Amino acid sequence: MAEKKPNILYIMADQMAAPLLSLHDKDSPIKTPNLDRLASEGVVFDSAYCNAPLCAPSRFVMVSGQLPSKIGAYDNAADLPADVPTYAHYLRREGYHTALAGKMHFCGPDQLHGYEQRLTSDIYPGDYGWSVNWDEPEVRLDFYHNMSSVMEAGPVVRTNQLDFDEEVIYKSEQYLYDHVRSRTDQPFCLTVSMTHPHDPYAMTKEFWDMYEDVEIPMPRNGPIPDDQQDAHSQRVLKCIDLWGKGLPEENIKNARRAYYAACTYVDTNIGKLLKVLKNTGLDENTIIVFSGDHGDMLGERGLWYKMTWFENSARVPMLVHAPKRFSPKRISENVSTMDLLPTFADMVGAPLVKELPLDGVSLMPYLTGGEGLRTDTVYGEYMGEGTQAPLIMIRRGRWKFVYSTIDPPLLFDLVDDPEEKINLVAGLPIPSATRGVPVKSPANTLTVTTSLPTPNDTPRASPIPERANEKNSYPFPSPFPSRSSSPSRVPPALPDTKDPAKLLAWFIEETHNRWDLEKIRQDVLHSQRRRRLVYSALIQGTPQVWDWEPRVDPSTQYVRNRGKGVLDDVELMSRWPRVLQQAAQANGIQI
Repeated sequence: MAEKKPNILYIMADQMAAPLLSLHDKDSPIKTPNLDRLASEGVVFDSAYCNAPLCAPSRFVMVSGQLPSKIGAYDNAADLPADVPTYAHYLRREGYHTALAGKMHFCGPDQLHGYEQRLTSDIYPGDYGWSVNWDEPEVRLDFYHNMSSVMEAGPVVRTNQLDFDEEVIYKSEQYLYDHVRSRTDQPFCLTVSMTHPHDPYAMTKEFWDMYEDVEIPMPRNGPIPDDQQDAHSQRVLKCIDLWGKGLPEENIKNARRAYYAACTYVDTNIGKLLKVLKNTGLDENTIIVFSGDHGDMLGERGLWYKMTWFENSARVPMLVHAPKRFSPKRISENVSTMDLLPTFADMVGAPLVKELPLDGVSLMPYLTGGEGLRTDTVYGEYMGEGTQAPLIMIRRGRWKFVYSTIDPPLLFDLVDDPEEKINLVAGLPIPSATRGVPVKSPANTLTVTTSLPTPNDTPRASPIPERANEKNSYPFPSPFPSRSSSPSRVPPALPDTKDPAKLLAWFIEETHNRWDLEKIRQDVLHSQRRRRLVYSALIQGTPQVWDWEPRVDPSTQYVRNRGKGVLDDVELMSRWPRVLQQAAQANGIQI
């Protein structure tokens, strides 16, 4: 008899910063007992990163295994092309039932992208209204973060986010119950994607009170004067409306306490799912994977939310729990969520189509200890809020390199300087990528012209809620292969040096060999302009709505006089374990 294929339960948290968790910091005050147990019994990746520090781009990379510039994943209103294969496509083709509960931030007409069933709607809009606008870089769009999440942080009775996650977990539990009652011969891949601990920093008193007697630490590295921040961080401060402003210590502590409480809330929900797996027996053949889309600066360096390549923003938790398949261990090499598609495919024996582009690399060699490619490398691209040109990141070995054509580069040694206090290449001339000729450091400016600014009838401001206290037109990037990473090419070996000038030259050379940054910038601009035009049209007349609407047929639910049989049969089929099964188990009979 062929071995039964494993189920996969992929659980995601939103904006959960790996460096803050007890998974990675034994002194962390954050209480996550369920995650801690999974970590002790599983494989933990201590240096896992997102490939774009913003919700939608990170998620599109995660499901597709491709870098943002290859799939048009530029910002939170990007449209993932429907013909881009995702892990849901690969597993569904292999006979899996693929389902999604919760947030995935899909925009555009395709709201499934390979998932056979979507159990909930999304928490955020599926239209193009949140497109970034590089043509008007000084305009703060109405959907950008501001500091209300910090200034109003604290305990609550209910929030929009709580409404969402309660539905996500309930629908996920029901999915597992329905599977064991009616679909036991088919393996499943269920993705459960919660929106917590994403801001606003607000949590119910039950979880808020868990930190009543806990000393809430202030950020390890406090605010840096605005004029001493790196160029990208300066733009982010303006983007979140914190430029030239300060925050009271009490509000910072309240925000961090609410964030800690939200992490515990996520952990509690994970515990609910684990309980269902245990009670239904699904835990025996289910691989549990936990990760997230990006982190949260939470006040470090005076920055909040995400949108940067610093550790709190870019590092994510990642673990795989399947003790009967993979022995517990910790992995120190650099990996990313882009690696999950080929990993999931490997887990279930699904062959990848080698002729299709793929940037991710399977993590199975780490999980099994067997042979295979270990790159110790993460590539990242960011083109969302706070940028005016592509912002590239290379994480390899001990080094993190951040580069944009409009900003001075950053290079950190995360072994000697884990808190990224020293930019090793500050003030160094930037070498030419082709001739090694030093060039002048770029200024933090970018001039662009266009005939299509934000349409005047595009909404710029949302209603103010009552406060308690007052170069081509191809549909997506390019019809030609882009110059980004390839799974068939092992990343170049690091030079045997710690000399900052030599390392800078080496990383600059790799960056320009791997990316055509001007081509990507033009692709982003064209995409932004197209989406602004389409959005300004679709909000006129009868609105075009793409938000996913889960369909429920009441005639097939509970007890009905047609379709499901007599009352006793309905009750029998809805009961788990079934009566005969209970009797057999009581007598030691396996059925």
